[in-house]
Amino acid sequence: MKPYTLIATLVLGLAGHAFAQAPSDPTATPRVDKRQARQQQRIDQGVASGQLTPKEAARLESRQAKIQQDEAAAKADGKVTGAERRQLKREQNQANRATYRQKHDRQKTAPAS
Repeated sequence: MKPYTLIATLVLGLAGHAFAQAPSDPTATPRVDKRQARQQQRIDQGVASGQLTPKEAARLESRQAKIQQDEAAAKADGKVTGAERRQLKREQNQANRATYRQKHDRQKTAPAS
């Protein structure tokens, strides 16, 4: 096999592999969705254990709703850009820290039954 043919074959093979890895849906946000679900579980657990007061839980749920609205807005044009993904991640990081702070601030309520 000639060296040029070998190189061309390798380049085309790698290019094909790269295209196979690209998501088929440009609006897919599985990481955002998975994180939203985990965050909701943390809030629910905090309410059940009494670590979160009703007011704290409402505030955290409101923050989650805002992230969902921002995700929908990012998907509205048919493609979620890298910048939009970074913004969603930043919002989720902030919500995560807020949930942690609220759950560990020593304000307690009676556990939900």
